[in-house]
Amino acid sequence: MNRLELRKKVHGIVDDLISEKGVVSPLDVFLRLGTITPKLVEEWRFGRVPYLERALHGNLAQFSYIMSLLRGKARELDLNPSYTAYMRWGKGPKRPLRFSKSGDHNIETNYATHYVLKKPKES
Repeated sequence: MNRLELRKKVHGIVDDLISEKGVVSPLDVFLRLGTITPKLVEEWRFGRVPYLERALHGNLAQFSYIMSLLRGKARELDLNPSYTAYMRWGKGPKRPLRFSKSGDHNIETNYATHYVLKKPKES
């Protein structure tokens, strides 16, 4: 899939998710694109996969481009960014999950940011 096709697909997915749920997350976009399966997400959430990027199908440049498309579409739609803590599921201590091999704070924050539809102001 070339970048133009990917752009159209990501923008369509964002529009669909916002109309369905009022919120969009990078993980939802990756699931809809088919770059990760629900089973692999579950494995990551239970801590059986060390970081999410290891389970994604594709390359880091493609993931970065998808994330930039998501952020751009969120700005275009005037969505509120909201950091969401992803914690390990299951028994034992609840520890934060990692998204990237490097664990870089900016990368982790980008993956963990959800974009939420603004509520209309009450008059």
